[in-house]
Amino acid sequence: MNLLDLLISPAYAQGAAGGAAGPAPGGLFGGGLGGLVLPLVLIAVMYFLIFRPQMKRAKEHRGMLEKLSKGDEVLTNGGIAGTVTDIGENFITVEIAANVRIRVQKGAIANVLPKGTLKSA
Repeated sequence: MNLLDLLISPAYAQGAAGGAAGPAPGGLFGGGLGGLVLPLVLIAVMYFLIFRPQMKRAKEHRGMLEKLSKGDEVLTNGGIAGTVTDIGENFITVEIAANVRIRVQKGAIANVLPKGTLKSA
């Protein structure tokens, strides 16, 4: 059973073969290597629509985290905004109010805000 059998029943296809000139055996969806065309096209579409943009976003996020420095104003994934006071290997200390500091994982930083954003709010 091949993929074409799911779309057209074999009995219907055999009845139409009497006088009609159809595609040659082993065509686009036929047996042999032609049967690999559709899955390869689907994999290529998934790569360009899903995986590649996700990898690009992850690369941009890693670059943002590497450029992070003390004094930067950041926004976490939880919506907490604050100023970076200490940067460790896996964690960052963010001051969210006067003498109120929290430690968050580096990956929890969603955005680096422009300087002065927190003071104007």
